Amino acid sequence: MKFAIFGTGGVGGYFGGRLAQAGEDVVFIARGRHLSGIQQTGLSVESIGGDFVVNPVKATDSPQSIGAVDVIILAVKSWQLDDAVIQVKSLVGENTLIVPLMNGVEHMETLVNAFGWEHVLGGVCRISAFISEAGHIKHVGIDPFISFGEWNGKNSDRVFLLYDAFKNISGVTAQVSENIELAMWEKYLLISAFSGVGAVTRAPVGAFRSIPETRAMFRRALEEVVLVANSRGVDLREKSVQSVMDRIDQTQPDTMASMQKDILAGRPSELESQTGALVRMARAAAVSVPTHEFIYASLLPMEKKARNLVV
Repeated sequence: MKFAIFGTGGVGGYFGGRLAQAGEDVVFIARGRHLSGIQQTGLSVESIGGDFVVNPVKATDSPQSIGAVDVIILAVKSWQLDDAVIQVKSLVGENTLIVPLMNGVEHMETLVNAFGWEHVLGGVCRISAFISEAGHIKHVGIDPFISFGEWNGKNSDRVFLLYDAFKNISGVTAQVSENIELAMWEKYLLISAFSGVGAVTRAPVGAFRSIPETRAMFRRALEEVVLVANSRGVDLREKSVQSVMDRIDQTQPDTMASMQKDILAGRPSELESQTGALVRMARAAAVSVPTHEFIYASLLPMEKKARNLVV
């Protein structure tokens, strides 16, 4: 299969790198110094599961130069999605699959509106990785996992063909999901609360989970996500909340979410697609989410400043 990795950051770089290492035909779409580093010395991945380098490597900043591919792994920040939709159109052929590995849940509507269900699968991954320097990805935590599936929950030849490309790859656990919407909400449950509470407290997980007041805040944030999910027909349950609490208690104490890191560094973040999205969905369903309302209002000034939207 021919893969295009649109967004060669921590997620795209790692999973794309493993695909290329396994012999799949992979082209990486990157830009700037990162692209130059990849083109000059290959894509280097430093991983807790074993380091590797992809070289020679196909990499470009011009999707238009590639032509149609079999699979597009879409691994961009949510606020980059609109531009990505425009850019990936040249990669889409008659049977191309788009697999988003993004935070949040709203991006599915955008992709389906642009390309239709005939080109879009649901997707979710787990990994902690980032660009440490040009051409270099650093995987620092979480055993890499990827899951994808048809939105209607039915099995399909195209899903299992994609699974065949991933199933024997070193350093990746792959799974075909029969309820990918629920799987995406389960990740959203964790990441929205983790990012929001971490950012508003400006504290790593070890701090906010150990202080009774902020631990309670984190649990309330989780419970609010469950309420909104249920209002949309997604069967998240209380056991999902406890499962996240258990995972948080096992997380390295200095861990921070990427949204939190961006906000604290004064960079544009995924606030709108994580906390903002939850607030919007709650309002549409007349569900009360006071914890997320507070987090969103508290972080919005910093987000607007990062985007030069403050007068």
